[in-house]
Amino acid sequence: MEWRLTLKQIAAACGGTLKNCSEDEIVKSVSKDSRSVSDGTVFVALRGTRTNGHRFIRQAVESGAVCCVAERGGDYGNMPVLEVDDCMAALGAIAAAYRDCFDVSVVAVTGSVGKTGTKDMISSVLCQKFKTHKTKGNFNNEIGLPLTVFDLTSDDDIMVLELGMSARGEISRLTKIAQPDTAVITNIGHSHIEKLGSRENIMKAKLEILEGLSPDGELILNGDDDMLSTLDGVLDCETVFYGIENDSCDLSARNVRQYSDSIDFDINFDGKKWTVTVNVPGIHHVYNALAAILVGIRYNVPMEKIIKGIKEFTPGEMRQNITERGRFTVIKDYYNASPESMRSGLDVLVSAATGRKVAILGDMLEMGSFSRELHRDVGGEVFSHGVDCLVTIGENAKYIAEGAVESGFDVSETYVFENKAAAKEKLPEIIKDGDCILIKASRGMAFEEIDEFLSNI
Repeated sequence: MEWRLTLKQIAAACGGTLKNCSEDEIVKSVSKDSRSVSDGTVFVALRGTRTNGHRFIRQAVESGAVCCVAERGGDYGNMPVLEVDDCMAALGAIAAAYRDCFDVSVVAVTGSVGKTGTKDMISSVLCQKFKTHKTKGNFNNEIGLPLTVFDLTSDDDIMVLELGMSARGEISRLTKIAQPDTAVITNIGHSHIEKLGSRENIMKAKLEILEGLSPDGELILNGDDDMLSTLDGVLDCETVFYGIENDSCDLSARNVRQYSDSIDFDINFDGKKWTVTVNVPGIHHVYNALAAILVGIRYNVPMEKIIKGIKEFTPGEMRQNITERGRFTVIKDYYNASPESMRSGLDVLVSAATGRKVAILGDMLEMGSFSRELHRDVGGEVFSHGVDCLVTIGENAKYIAEGAVESGFDVSETYVFENKAAAKEKLPEIIKDGDCILIKASRGMAFEEIDEFLSNI
């Protein structure tokens, strides 16, 4: 980490008041965890659902914190503090000030589904030419994004950031920290529809990313998305589209060929046909790759290196990670779930399976009043994808089974369980040698327990 900010500059960024501090002190790091504090650290006392960082201010100071960001009105005695109105807002303001210290290009990625995969594929392309810094894992919220920014160094040429949200205004705050010169929106789905009420409102929330986009910035959109495609020609920034089905896109995938462990497609660029290979199955990875290609083109990465970067891409541990277990194959995809990501998971199951196709599906959370309908729709996808065996676990997942059976799915191959404990009792009887098993649910369902259980049967 290469800090250039003094406490005086940080206080100005936060609109805070320094007490018992030397304002000319140069900060060495920022942390929200008192256990990671060392000499020169600014400790930000965030209030969480489980704990309150203000309780650990004294511990942070004893560990070497040069200053603690704390909310006004507390009794901090003679401890070095920066008093602010809101510690969360202060964390973002410090990150924005730190980001301003660097002349670095920034690519920001948001969307309902596929943010992390697209971010990782873009990074895989850009690192073929540049020193690339990216969001670690899913650090995409108002805590995670500042922590990612704090790891930026002068060695980095480009930063690729993932921007997540669950309500209006969150992307607005994040994009003002990121200050991207390239923005990517992967799609508009149903994630967080419980809070936002409609896909139209979800798109408005995602478009907040433009508030931080540089004046000469570029917006890259999925032209096959029925909502994003309506933005063609209506925005004030330069906009380019990618897709498979929409012939009017600036970059289109042609002759898509799916295999059990990969997917190939062709593109036309600069008067030449190029073949692109993604070494994981699933049609959604074609969309991720197309976005990455457009970003690579924008930053003048040679097409040969773009294609090499895409070929080197690998998904995260919990995101459609295919694992051979000897007796059967498991597709681990339990980081999150929405109707769109469920469909993508089923696509991978169909592509990867050489034996029986088994889907173990759990609740999709934050669907609100749309929950029953959307779970039933997933059941229809289970039937249309030709799944052989369906296992549902959870209060709302039963509607997946209901929708599947009503669509024509074999009721004798449908197993409905209220909870994971009940499912575990029967799974050894259900699973057979040679099965390919998709494990998919929202993160809150903790389906890694199902994966761990299967690894021991």
